[in-house]
Amino acid sequence: TIVMVSLMKKLLEKRDERLFFAGIIIIAANAGGAWTPIGDVTTTMLWIGGQITALEIMKGLFIPSVINLLVPLTVTALVLRGKPVIAPQRHDDQSAIIKTPQFEQNLMFFLGLGVLIAVPVFKTLTNLPPFMGVMFGLGILWLIGDLIHRQKADEDKHHLTLAHALSRIDMSSITFFIGILLAVATLEHAHILSAVAAWFDHTIGRQDLIVMVIGLISAVVDNVPLVAASMGMYSLEQYPPDSFIWEFLAYCAGTGGSILIIGSAAGVAAMGLEKIDFIWYVKRISLYALLGYFAGAVVYIVQYNLLH
Repeated sequence: TIVMVSLMKKLLEKRDERLFFAGIIIIAANAGGAWTPIGDVTTTMLWIGGQITALEIMKGLFIPSVINLLVPLTVTALVLRGKPVIAPQRHDDQSAIIKTPQFEQNLMFFLGLGVLIAVPVFKTLTNLPPFMGVMFGLGILWLIGDLIHRQKADEDKHHLTLAHALSRIDMSSITFFIGILLAVATLEHAHILSAVAAWFDHTIGRQDLIVMVIGLISAVVDNVPLVAASMGMYSLEQYPPDSFIWEFLAYCAGTGGSILIIGSAAGVAAMGLEKIDFIWYVKRISLYALLGYFAGAVVYIVQYNLLH
């Protein structure tokens, strides 16, 4: 989201157009992250917790996630059909551009991408926790980075090192997630989450509706605590890995956050970069996100019933 919104500033002159496309980027980012175990925090939590497996979640959520994006894109194409797009005038400051050989750029990009893709494979082959695969890949990246930059002067390679990248980690987000998981664990230990699950079953009854309500709530409340709470509400003994509830929860919690700009990390990031107003987002983007959310949910339910 950060990369694409930054790119929009170079492609679009009018701020209204940039804001609109930033909203669509939020929908695209959340839809794209929902169907892979490493694409979204909530899906990753379910994968690490053993509620889903990498191959099954990719098979189960790929089509619904595509529909979740295609519906807003189709409506957007109809709304913007024939409308000219004005690009800004380019004023590149060549002195500010740091020259890095194309080979080094491509090597680090594809190596980093390969490390991320290899994490589910690492977990499948070794049965070790995914974080060990990530740390192993990080070590490889660090080693290769130091090797290809070893001939450069210290002032030239400082910003290219992994140590410099690690210094820019958002520690506040990490401590936020730790706090959430500790709070949810406390609620689970006090049997509050099981009582909430029983209330949902008694009040709503249908499993698909319960999960869709959780997805809608994730538009207001951050989806990480909701998924963590859901994992505490329903046990693996009651619902084995790759059950309907876990896959549908990954979809609803992952894409439901697009409905409001504060509902996902992608939305909060875009809001900070483009100063998007909450009310503006509700008026201009929320309807597109809702259409995609319900369309993808219907497709998943139909697909699941056909295949099971």
